Amino acid sequence: MTRLTFRGTGDSMGVPRVYCDCEVCNEARLTGENRRFRSVLQIEDEELGELGQMWIDCGPDWGRQMEAAGVRAPERMLITHAHFDHIGGLVEWADACRWLEQQGEAYSPAEVINEINSRFPWLNKQIDFRKADDGLTFGGWQVKTWKVCHGKNGYSYAYRFDHNATGRAWAYCSDAIALTEEQREPLYGLDLLILGTSFYEEPYPFDTRSVYDVKEALVLLAELTPKRTVFTHMSHDLDLRRDYGLPEGVQFARTGMTVNI
Repeated sequence: MTRLTFRGTGDSMGVPRVYCDCEVCNEARLTGENRRFRSVLQIEDEELGELGQMWIDCGPDWGRQMEAAGVRAPERMLITHAHFDHIGGLVEWADACRWLEQQGEAYSPAEVINEINSRFPWLNKQIDFRKADDGLTFGGWQVKTWKVCHGKNGYSYAYRFDHNATGRAWAYCSDAIALTEEQREPLYGLDLLILGTSFYEEPYPFDTRSVYDVKEALVLLAELTPKRTVFTHMSHDLDLRRDYGLPEGVQFARTGMTVNI
């Protein structure tokens, strides 16, 4: 069994936004139901090898997320793209590796690694960056990554996990919009799809946007038909106290929520 824990479910600014007095941000400050760190996923599975776990992305809330997980420093990580909300914690991770005298492993497509190294050229002293372009194997899992449209923010990468023995399959696509037919193809036949949805219905011009909204995502799901879907990468527009009438098998991620595959 694979266990996925949503350590971060927020968009690039997280919730609450420091400047904002909206109802969702104020609730997040008071009771924390809508509190959302930047998107990070913890993966635990005995078949991942002796480490038993890996992580997807390393945002600026990394330290608090590790404290919540009871982890001092993960040893293996996948990176989706080089935006700050997905790599802002790499400096802290590298420092943890230094003091713990261990070498971190970070897997990502070559162009993402090049972007990271151009901004933080010292990180490779503590983190071994390995190319994921040709696919990866961890235990019984085959991992594929491919480039997806991130709207006005350029590009991101999604990851698909296929289990050889059981046929189970799931995918993580946190930052995407207007996926082409080719980019959608790996998202068919999934037991679980984790998809980014920043707003319920985003009111801004399409050419200024970078992530699906919920209404658009539901249209996409009608085509892809995954068995289960979890929405993540949420802004302060989404209030987890509300009932949005999501169809069966579709839900919003909550900080600390665990899903078993």
